[in-house]
Amino acid sequence: MERRRINPTGTLSKVYFEQMYSKDKDPWKFETSEYERLKYDNTIQNIPEGNYASGLEIGCSIGVLTAMLPNKCKSLIAIDISTAAIDVAKERLGKNANVEFRTAAIPQDYPEGQFDLIIMSEVGYYLSLDDLIKSRERIFKSLNKGGVLVLVHWIHFVADYPLNGDQVHECFLESDLKHLHGYRESDYRLDVFQK
Repeated sequence: MERRRINPTGTLSKVYFEQMYSKDKDPWKFETSEYERLKYDNTIQNIPEGNYASGLEIGCSIGVLTAMLPNKCKSLIAIDISTAAIDVAKERLGKNANVEFRTAAIPQDYPEGQFDLIIMSEVGYYLSLDDLIKSRERIFKSLNKGGVLVLVHWIHFVADYPLNGDQVHECFLESDLKHLHGYRESDYRLDVFQK
């Protein structure tokens, strides 16, 4: 039987995510899942050692991974499409001086500025292919020379999502970024790039 996508080509809307968070403040169980904890630990371990002055986290959700990033960079902008998720993330991190939260959707609300570290975790497959390519170009332009991009995505089929994790990562492997290394588990993949 052929699996059909509910939303085969369009980027998922803000309404989709606000509905998810209205039903459950942690709909993907980022706070309690052993899988998520191990994936976050692996993500942090795979960020190359370095002095990152500025960072961007795309798709910060409720801030569980965000809380692990202030030790990696001096200044961090964390964005998410959901206002409800951003509110929880702000509460989690309190008044952490080096983290700025913004409600933003990519590619249209991509933050201005240059970054030494960009993390895009579990968000690329919510985008249409066109929006993913536009986001890839924005990421490339905003990444400083020598800057690092870390991608982490669930790789299995989800009917609501326009893409899967492998498609997201393959899109970036086709870019001008240097692929430093990749890692694959049964449920997700992680790739690290450098400009």
